[in-house]
Amino acid sequence: MFDTMTLTKVVGGVCGTFLVFLLGGWAAEAIYVGGEGHAEGEGEHAAYVIEVPETGGGEAAPEEEAVPFDVAFETADASAGEAVFRNCKSCHALDGANGVGPHLNGVVGRPVDAVSDYAYSGALEKVVDVWSEEHLYNFLAGPQDYAPGTKMSFKGLAKPEDRANLIAYLATTSG
Repeated sequence: MFDTMTLTKVVGGVCGTFLVFLLGGWAAEAIYVGGEGHAEGEGEHAAYVIEVPETGGGEAAPEEEAVPFDVAFETADASAGEAVFRNCKSCHALDGANGVGPHLNGVVGRPVDAVSDYAYSGALEKVVDVWSEEHLYNFLAGPQDYAPGTKMSFKGLAKPEDRANLIAYLATTSG
């Protein structure tokens, strides 16, 4: 069935296919990376450069000023905060049951690690002892920035009024 000539053809076909892939990889590398001398650490070379004219006429967008807690909390609306809480429902509950995060009923004024059946990361305890309205306001602006290493992966609430409204709503929940 398999004679020497058939076996030679099969081996030649496999070696030929390997050679085509090897040469194709070499050719693609030469075309897209830029030829010889492109090993790591030998400098960066672009295959082509697109020149972009300098535009000096535009002004940078003004940075948004941080709204202090006192100013934002003066006009806080708990009913608007209930709508903001929709962002929190996927991880937190208000019925005393833990989800991905600890339950939030009674969180305002509660010690940071007060939920006994939730495994905290320990990062929050280094920053704050009790969840005051101001600590919550700052934490909700950017949890990872406020307490690096926290388990809360939510990026935060950018709008100060949303944070203040949410805290006003959370303050109405019982512990």
